[in-house]
Amino acid sequence: MKTNTIELLKNRRSIYHLGKNVSLENSEITKLVKEVVKESPSSFNAQTSRVVVLFNDQHLKVWEIVEENLRKVVPTEEAFQATQEKINSFRAGYGTILFYEDEEVVRGLQENFALYADNFPIWSEQSSGIASVNVWTALAENEIGASLQHYNPLIDSDVANEWNLPSTWKLRAQMPFGSIETPAEGKAYMDDEERFRIFE
Repeated sequence: MKTNTIELLKNRRSIYHLGKNVSLENSEITKLVKEVVKESPSSFNAQTSRVVVLFNDQHLKVWEIVEENLRKVVPTEEAFQATQEKINSFRAGYGTILFYEDEEVVRGLQENFALYADNFPIWSEQSSGIASVNVWTALAENEIGASLQHYNPLIDSDVANEWNLPSTWKLRAQMPFGSIETPAEGKAYMDDEERFRIFE
């Protein structure tokens, strides 16, 4: 049995201590993200995923937006301290990838295939998950650490305005990435008997 894929998946971990010591050029990272997303499956091959890649000051700007919006909802400065540290860890990275789903495409599928209308939003979420984990794994293969964050919908409006994004794009996740300054700790696994059922 070939296990290359399993090894790649094991290598994909949530990395929170990020740095800027990335060996790939911005153009190489951009090409990698594009190719991975294009090859990621979607229901009816609808290709609902949309992606924004942020480098340099643009990367810093998204975490400034996150910080500004969280300050409005975190009740005290003391409580905000832990939040601030977390944001700073993402800001310390090399870049950020924003994952979107195009709701206009989803609505079109619902209209054209009414029998499956209730399922298309679910399938869209699955497509987003597939695209994000595939990008995450590809970054890890290139020794770039990342994690998947979800500050949506709190930041949706400000982010859309900042980068003039279509109103039909729905933000699903943010992926800060960079050099792996501290590797992830060991991963715990639940008992296989609780998770799998095999019938032959």
